Order: sequence, then C-alpha cells, then structure tokens
Amino acid sequence: MDPPLPPKNRNREPKRSQNQSSTPPQKDAYARLLSQHCSSKFSLYLEQYAKDTAFQREGNGPTTLLKVQSDRQNIPQRKRDQVPNDFSDSSDFSPSSMKSKGEESSLSLYMEKLSTRSAQPDCERKQGVSDRQRWGQRRDTATSHDGDVESGEELSTLKPNDSRKHQKQQKKSKDSNREVTSKEADSFVGHPQSPKKASTSGQEQEKMKKLKKKNLPKHPEEEKSREGTSKSGFDSQMSPYGKDNTMQQSRASSANSPAEKSKNKGGRGSKKQVFESYMAFEEVSHGLKRGELIQGQLRINPKKYHEAFVPSPDDIRDIFLDGIVARNRALNGDIVVVQILPREQWKVVRSDTDCDGTSESESLKENMVQKKTARTPRPDVTVEDQHSDQDELIRKVQNTTLTDTEELLEDPSTPQPNGEILQKTAKVVYIVEKKHSRAVTGFLKFLPDKPFAMFSPVDHRVPRINVFLADCPEDFSSRPGDYSNTLFICRITSWAADSNFAEGQLAKTLGQAGEIEPETEGILIEYDVDFSEFSDEVLDCLPKNLPWTIPPEEMRKRRDLRKECIFTIDPSTARDLDDALSCKQLPDGNFEVGVHIADVSYFVGEDNALDAIASQRATSVYMVQKVIPMLPRLLCEELCSLNPLTDRLTFSVIWKITPEGKILSEWFGRSVIRSCVKLSYDHAQSMIEAPEKMFSAEELPPADPEHPIDEIHQAVLNLHSIAKNLRAQRFSGGALRLDQLKLSFTLDKETMMPQGCYVYQYRDSNKLVEEFMLLANIATAHHIYSRFPELALLRRHPPPKTKMVDELQELCDQLGIDIDLSSAGALHKSLNTTLGDDEYTTARKEVLTHMCSRPMQMALYFCTGALKDAQLFKHYALNVPLYTHFTSPIRRYADIIVHRLLASSLNCGPNLGLSTEEVQKQASHCNDKKTLSKRVQELSSELFFGVFVKDCGPLDSEAMVMGVLDQSFDVLVLRYGVQKRIYCKSVAGLESFHHRKVGKKSELTLVWTPEDPEKASEEQVISIFTLVEVQLKADGAPMKYSAVLKRPEENKS
Repeated sequence: MDPPLPPKNRNREPKRSQNQSSTPPQKDAYARLLSQHCSSKFSLYLEQYAKDTAFQREGNGPTTLLKVQSDRQNIPQRKRDQVPNDFSDSSDFSPSSMKSKGEESSLSLYMEKLSTRSAQPDCERKQGVSDRQRWGQRRDTATSHDGDVESGEELSTLKPNDSRKHQKQQKKSKDSNREVTSKEADSFVGHPQSPKKASTSGQEQEKMKKLKKKNLPKHPEEEKSREGTSKSGFDSQMSPYGKDNTMQQSRASSANSPAEKSKNKGGRGSKKQVFESYMAFEEVSHGLKRGELIQGQLRINPKKYHEAFVPSPDDIRDIFLDGIVARNRALNGDIVVVQILPREQWKVVRSDTDCDGTSESESLKENMVQKKTARTPRPDVTVEDQHSDQDELIRKVQNTTLTDTEELLEDPSTPQPNGEILQKTAKVVYIVEKKHSRAVTGFLKFLPDKPFAMFSPVDHRVPRINVFLADCPEDFSSRPGDYSNTLFICRITSWAADSNFAEGQLAKTLGQAGEIEPETEGILIEYDVDFSEFSDEVLDCLPKNLPWTIPPEEMRKRRDLRKECIFTIDPSTARDLDDALSCKQLPDGNFEVGVHIADVSYFVGEDNALDAIASQRATSVYMVQKVIPMLPRLLCEELCSLNPLTDRLTFSVIWKITPEGKILSEWFGRSVIRSCVKLSYDHAQSMIEAPEKMFSAEELPPADPEHPIDEIHQAVLNLHSIAKNLRAQRFSGGALRLDQLKLSFTLDKETMMPQGCYVYQYRDSNKLVEEFMLLANIATAHHIYSRFPELALLRRHPPPKTKMVDELQELCDQLGIDIDLSSAGALHKSLNTTLGDDEYTTARKEVLTHMCSRPMQMALYFCTGALKDAQLFKHYALNVPLYTHFTSPIRRYADIIVHRLLASSLNCGPNLGLSTEEVQKQASHCNDKKTLSKRVQELSSELFFGVFVKDCGPLDSEAMVMGVLDQSFDVLVLRYGVQKRIYCKSVAGLESFHHRKVGKKSELTLVWTPEDPEKASEEQVISIFTLVEVQLKADGAPMKYSAVLKRPEENKS
C-alpha cells in the first residue's frame, strides 16, 4: 500500500461529512457515496490501512533497488504506484485484467475512489464554476465578417462527449454508483462548491503533502527536470486536482501481481517523485525522428480534468492521456511530446457520435469505454512551436509516421464485431512550449498552521497552488473570511516533480466574484490578453503633428479616389472602420467595384516598438462592453479608421465586374479615399428592403453633399445584386457556411449592465459586405502567392476528420435525416433542404448545424514556404485553393503582414524583412491569439447572460433537444440561442427515467410523477429534435444559471 494515502482517507472522511451540512448535497457526490457504503468491511479496511501505514513509517518501505528491478522489466513507475490506489487490499481483492475490471466488487471500486479523491471537494467547486467555459468547448463553427470559418474552441477543446468517459468508469457495478456520478455531474453545470468546503479539502491535502514530504528526500535536480533536462521514472501520487487513478487500473494491469504490489508498498523511506522528469532535448529530438515520440497540442477535457488528448499523426483517433500524472505538469494548450504506452495499456473504445457526451453508465458493460475522441481535432501537421532552435528539428519530424506503434494501430483501430477498438494512450515526456499563460483566477484558502495558503483556481484543469502567506494580503491570516468571495489572479512560478501542487504568487486582487469588471479582468489575464496601456516607446512611433494630414509626397504616390462614392457598412457601435466599398456603373453596363482597406502598414513600420506590440497582441479582443485594441486608439479610431468626410490612406482592390458577378479585370494599389457616409448594417438593410424609397437626410447619418443619398442608395442596391450572384456562384461551386446563433446585448449607457439580449440577425446587408471581403481576400491570396511562393501568409482550412464524419453520417441515417457529408458543398445543400417547413425549421437547422460542426477543424494561418504540399493550402469551407486575410488590418496582425507582402509585390513598399521560418512563427502565434480571443469573447457573452438571467430571470423559453445521453440531454434554448445540459437526476417531479439506444440513436423516456395521485404517470420521450419547455434560473454561484425542465402538462397549458 502506498503510505501517503491512508491518512488522507482517514482524515478526509469526517471532514467531508462536516462540510456536507453547509453545502448543497449534490455538490459532494463522493461524500454521499462514502456515507452510503461505510460497511464494516470498509471500516476494517481503513483500520488495516492505518496499520500498514504505521508499519511503513518505521522504514519498511521499498528501496530504490525495487525501482531498478521494475525498470528493468520496462514497467513505468506510474504503473507501480497506481496499484495500491486501484486495489484496496490484495488479500481481499485479487488483481483483475482489463477485461475483468467491470466485474470487480463495488467495494474495490470505492477504495479506488477513496485513494484518489482527496482533492475532490475543491475540484467539484471548480467544475461547477467552469460552466462558463462550456460553450467554447464545443466545436461550434461559425463564419466571420470575412466569411471565414471560425471554430469556437478554446485552445483546443474537448467535446463534452469525452467529458463523461472517466465518470462512466466510476459507476461500474451498482445503480447507486450511477446515481452518485450523475449527481456529481449536476454540480458541473453552475453549482460550484462553497469556498469553505474547498478550503477544508485543501487543508487536508496540505496535511498529507507535508506528511509525505517529512519522509521524502528533496530532489535538488528537480529544477532542472522541470526544464526538461533529465529523465527518470515517475510515480502516481495523490492528484492535485482530485481523483486521478480510476482509469489507471488498466494501465497497471501488468503490475497487478502480488509481487508488484509488494514493490509499491511503503515508499516513505524512498526517494519518490510524483511526476516523471522530462527527457533531455537530444533524446526527444532523436525519438521524434525515429517516430517513437509524438508532438502535439495538449487538450484537457474541461469537465473531466483527468482526461487529456493529443492529436494522432495518423488522424484516426486522438491519443489519450489518462490522469494528472500522465500530463506531467503540462497545462491545457501546451505543445508537448508524448510517448505511447505499451499496447496492453491502451483503452478499449466504443465509437459514437451521440450528441455531446458518452453514455454515462455504459461502463457498467464495458471496461474502458470512450465514445468518440475529442471534437476538436487538429490539423494533420502538428502545430509549430516558437522555440527558435527547436523549430527546424520538430518541423522536420511533424509528418513522420509512427513505426512500431503505427503498425499496431492498424488492426486495433478497426472496429471489432462488438464495436470495440483500441485507443492509444501516452504520457508527456517533454514540454516544447508552454502556451498556457500559467495565470489563473481563483480563490484563496487559509490553511491553519501552514506557512502558505491554498489557491484554488476556477479552472479545474489547473492544479491547486501553494502561495506563501507573505505574498497574501496582510490581514489574510487574521481575517481569512473577509476574502472568501474575493477573486485573485495567481501565476504559477514552479511545479516540482516531487510535489502534487504547483507553487505560485498572487499577481492581483480583482474584486468580488460575480461583479462584471473583476470577472472580466480575470478572463483577460487568464487568457493572456495584454490590456495594459501602450508604453511611451510605442506611442513615440505615432505621428506627432496632430491633427495629422496626408503628406503631399505620399499623395503623389497613390491613386486618388477621394471624389468617388465610397462608404463604409459596419455595426452601429463600430469605431475601427477598416473596410469601405464603392460601386460605379460603367457605360457598357458593367460595374467598377472597389474594396478599400485601411493602410495600417503605412503607420506601422517593421521592427519598431509599435510593430512589436502589434505582433505580440496579434488581434483586437472584442468583449460585450469593451474592445482591447491591437493598436493604440489614435490609429484604431482615428488615423487608420475610414471615418466619413476625412481623407484616409487605403489599399484598394478594384474589379471590373459584370452584373452576373463575372470578373473581367483586377487592380491592386495604394490609394487615398474620402468616405462619404458611415452606414450601419441597419441602414444598408433598410435600403435593400426598400429599393424604391426616397430616403431623407434625417433617416441616415451625415453624408457628403457631393454624393446625393440616392447615389449612395443605388450603389448599395447594385452591390447587393452583384453580391447575390457571387454568393450563388460560391455555393453552387461547393462552398459551405455553418451559421450558429449569436447572442447580443443592449447595455445601460451609464452602468454598462445588460438591459436586454437578443439573437443577432444575419441579414442581406451582412452578406453583401461578406461577399466582397471574401472576394478581396481570395484575390489577394492568389496575388501574393504568385509573387512570393515561399513567404506568402495564407489561411487554410483542413477538411473534417473522416472518421468523425462517417460516424455522424451513420447517426443521421438512423435519425432519418437525409444529409450528404461527402463534401462541403453537399453538406451546405443538405442543411438547407429536407428539414421541414414549419416554425421550427430554423431550430432544426441550428441543431443539425451544431452536430455537423463537431468534426470540423479550425482554419489556420500558415506560411506557404513551410508547407510544401499545395493541396494542404485549400480552404475546405470556402472551397477555394488559396485564401488569406487582407481586409481587417486594424484588428488583425496577419493582415498587416499580407499588406506588406502586397506592397512589396507592387513595388510600392519595401521587401518583407522576414524569413519563411519567421512568417510561419508569426502565423502560429496569430493562430494562438485568435483562438484565445474567440474564447474570451464567448466568456464575456456568457458572463453578461449570467447577469441578465440573475437580474431579469427566471426566463421561460422553448428548447430543442440537441443530443441525448443515458442520464442527461442537451438543449438549444431557442429564444436566447444558448445551449445547456439537463440532468435527469436533478429534474423535480421525475419519478424515473429509462434510456434506450439503437445503433447510434439515443432516447430517454422520462416518467413524471402525477400531480393527481388518482392519475397515471405521464411519459415524455426525449430524443434529438424533441421540443421541450425550459426555464433559465440563476444559481447560487455568481454569474451561473441552469436550465430547468418544465413538466409536459405545463408545456400544454
């Protein structure tokens, strides 16, 4: 038995019961589990455990010789350590193989949970709080202003599908197990635990940690190992997050013999590490070249933090990392190198695309069941890192196929008659790049008699952190209760291999949890958004003589378009106007159409402080109530912004185009424009909808008198007509658009608090602008690639994962949905047909779009010289061979690089001072920042909607079922466009529920307790596309809300 664990279990049990009284019971599922199963055998086990521990403390633990012997047998140290965690007592419970795990006694499983749950209470709180992270974790794909695919994923997320796998395996033998886990799952959605409860858990963990350290020698070399300079075995210890080892049992199957168990007993006298030290760089590089190691971006399941994934080079099924120890101190989003574990430690997987999650109780029948792998697949080529000397090495081996392990996968990845396949598992052996900011928001917990406090992150994918009291507020030790609801930012400074917990320092006190500004600031810091004021050095790069005017010598270099009818169409609140349009009818009946983009590269020169900060920020970040600009506001809102009635520098692309949308000629160049009016989408839409109307000056913003309103109106109508033809051509040519509902808010002008919310309408005026931005981006991509085939910065969109598409096709066939997933164009056509013709057609399309978005990959910036196969340049959704971003240089740094390339190609600007490697490095950085920016935007929206529900709720709405598990189902709330999960165990008035599954189609039957005892129970069938009534209600936790299912009879009334 592993000695540090028994005291944890003994100390923890009574404290858990204490806390139960102060917190809602559903927040502590495992405490209930223990209370239900404190049998005499359980008590005897604890007593024996205590005796074993006392014996081991006297120095009777294993020696390092045993470790050496085990290493000679090629048994990872983790395997050796997890055995005592997996089996409570070798005399009572014989070791079982992978296949027999599902038949173990439930007591054995509870022992396993006990040994790994010491950190659970706080983690459950974090799981609850993480509800705000939920939306972005789906692979929701939308289309931007430029018509480009924007996948709604946080630094590589997981589908909630994966979020249930580990939970399933902890409910093996009894219905009570399933019940507990389902209740625990309830706590994930907006039911965080109280800080008091989390603090208690933290105190106990710290006691255990200190107890362990008293008996363990320090590791002076660990500082080096954290930097990846050494390699050694590692041991599984108490998880810093909570339960950790449930799945590790199968990985330890080869170590489950009594002989192996005896090796793992004790350990207090031995030098023991929690984590394996990292491999040396040379070893890693050789392993990558030989195909023995794999590089990829780590994705940690946001709901089940002990599950993580790395993309597989074979693009079949992601590689699974089971538990905290396997991640080896890497955090979500990090670029890591992993080593595949032996085949006997791989996972048995049953493939599935049933909605968002895997069947919660399927593991009663299976040993290790994971439905489909993460719904956030990664491109075939591994994400490049930003380490200069490692770039070339790792890039060379990115497409290296696996050798031995690849051969093994061919057979296991083929589904067996029972539908089972094997999924490779791995462990992290090296961190190439720490992409995670290492900054987190959370709460500070006081630990009596400790020199440090416990910091509990809101994001439970991050470990709990020890913070020295000297770094805490002065009165924290004397008045810790005053800080129970205070949000802090903590930065991880180190994480030793022999420690379960990271160490860190408080960076900032944000304010009270639940208030918009502290929460917003926490989001920005956690996602590494630089919102600081621009430095004097940066501001010195801006023009000094204000008001600024265009120098005469610059005017002479440009095409003067100031007398043309050019205007902007943007959201009414926009202040950074970086694109304008013009449309002039020619005598021959054709049109001269221009797209005019702010010439930001004129003001942002290469290699100065302004360029450096812009390249680092890489994008503006848009939140509900504010924008964090990429560039100083003097540029964003003044000198670069194409404000009306003002001379502005632009880059223009002008086409001669037929009314049908056929391009006859094309011109690129630097220009000067003077926008005649700033139109909003609403203004343009009203013009489109009323083509014969004579608009008065009062109905529109101030306009240049040289261009009558009728002229502007006619230009908008002509653009709309051409755009419709261009759009029809695009979609008939095989393009795809996956629109998803977007929530918008009306804010109080003084308090900036939400007064109302609505689903944003994507209308013809939006489509008009989108078509010409797309056209400009495609034209620019072809132009710069033809001039700079090794330097062009383009944007590619890989096709969806074939396996996920096949599974989705099978599900749709069983649901009776006639959908063709063979290509982007076929999918687009399918989504716009055969979904009925009633008031819920739009809702059905939204649900189906959500299902189809899951297999989609993200669009990525890349340098053409770094990707040799031109077939990989293609943009799947747009169905074009080349695409880039040219039209938003005020808010995207990638566009600035494209402008510089364009200027150089036209001999109206200097040559780009970057190499292929440097362009690729910047492209990779832009990808990262774009993903983070999108996630921040989503979290901001969730934050404001949570406030809206609290202030204006409860809110009633119809909802449509998006997916069904065996104990819960997901709904799209039609009135607000939000998605929520409803757990059957939490539905009031429900007598029972039954799950039925045929093939991939999942169905729940809810049996409602009759309100009139004389009447029979009423059944309600829940399947995909079922309409239900829900009520959104604020939870006790700040900013959180849940969806409550209403009774069917209430639906009818």
